[in-house]
Amino acid sequence: MKAGFSKRRRLLAAGAAVPALCLALAGPAAAIEPEHRDAVRVCADGNMLPYSNEKLEGFENRIAEMIGQELGVPVVYTWWPATIGFVRNTLNAHKCDVIIGTAEGGGPVQHTNAYYRSAYVLVYRQGGDFAPKDMSDPALKQARIGIVAQTPGATLVNRLGLTNIEPYPLNTDTRVDNPARRAIEDVASGRTDATVIWGPIAGYYAARQTVPLAVVPLSDGGQPKLDFGITMGVRQDEPNWKHWLNGFIDRHQGEIDRMLAEYHVPRVDENGKVLAQGGAESGAASAR
Repeated sequence: MKAGFSKRRRLLAAGAAVPALCLALAGPAAAIEPEHRDAVRVCADGNMLPYSNEKLEGFENRIAEMIGQELGVPVVYTWWPATIGFVRNTLNAHKCDVIIGTAEGGGPVQHTNAYYRSAYVLVYRQGGDFAPKDMSDPALKQARIGIVAQTPGATLVNRLGLTNIEPYPLNTDTRVDNPARRAIEDVASGRTDATVIWGPIAGYYAARQTVPLAVVPLSDGGQPKLDFGITMGVRQDEPNWKHWLNGFIDRHQGEIDRMLAEYHVPRVDENGKVLAQGGAESGAASAR
């Protein structure tokens, strides 16, 4: 749900180093070679599980810690809500040096290789007669469907002519609201029949409900685009930092894959085929 970082929003600590005024006077900071860094300075949302939070419980927090361990330096955070202006106020303000999760090809950042690919998913309660396998199921015509505004999910239901929609806002301050999480909770409670949500958020929160929820990836290669590769984002003028992070991803891909499975992140390959936790193709995924 990002364009850069914000595209992930559409899909939905003390770390600031130099005050903005000093940066403006000094001009752009010179790129620091990876081996000369004294810390891994991470730009992140402090209330955005399963990605990150200030308690360091997200999988992006864990990946950042792995980077720090490999470089032998501490991890320091600049926290900022994942909404409009995130990149401008963090990475591009030189308050931090890497965004652990950005959608490939989007936003004013330089992208590493993708370290996973996920898709929008259809979430509904298991165990009843309502059990659509994809968005073409006629039962969805009568269903109440939760949709986060301005996301590919919203575009999809509009294209399919599904009008019985429960809307949720996109750009919110995550310190006070998490609409995507609420959309999952509303399916579990029966307030809505289904929701179309970005996969990592859906898988994580679906697995934490008291009723079993189906999580069905919707990537089919059509329009709108429903699957996205997720990279790390760095500034445009730091190619060596990007290359180092690419090497880190290569060295730790297996560990990252296992970590994503722990957080119930549904993954797909570049053709949109669902991957099992071990990396092989699988059928429709379930969070429970």
